[in-house]
Amino acid sequence: MCCSPPSVEDFRPTIRLSVHDHCRVEAERHKWIESQKVGYDLGETAIQWWVRNHWNGYLRARWLEHLEGRTFWIELDHDDFGLLTRSFSGSELIGPVLWRLKNSWENLEVILWAQEEHLPMEEVIEILEQLDINSRRIECQLEARLSHAG
Repeated sequence: MCCSPPSVEDFRPTIRLSVHDHCRVEAERHKWIESQKVGYDLGETAIQWWVRNHWNGYLRARWLEHLEGRTFWIELDHDDFGLLTRSFSGSELIGPVLWRLKNSWENLEVILWAQEEHLPMEEVIEILEQLDINSRRIECQLEARLSHAG
């Protein structure tokens, strides 16, 4: 009898969510709150403001959930789901690096922090290269959907 590691398919949940659908709900919530503050419907302007000011942070948070294996987002690389569990389970640095990425640090800031703390740079660089945060950006489709709806 032969044993083999579980396939990537074994790590995919049956519930799959859409980043674009979920962000629409978040942007609509923002629009409602901001409209309540001023006393009238801010309309598409509030949605555009949300996209400009929150999309990148929102996407990064969803991507990290995907990497951690907590939520499967269909627009993100399917092979990345649960990557952190598979690739860095024994790393003591993954937690501190992830914390910094979740708090909007960029790669250079993480590297400078690691240097200041005299951490093993090879492992920090390996984590950052495998996560490859700068290649994981996708465009928000919310504004395009709004302009076609009108």
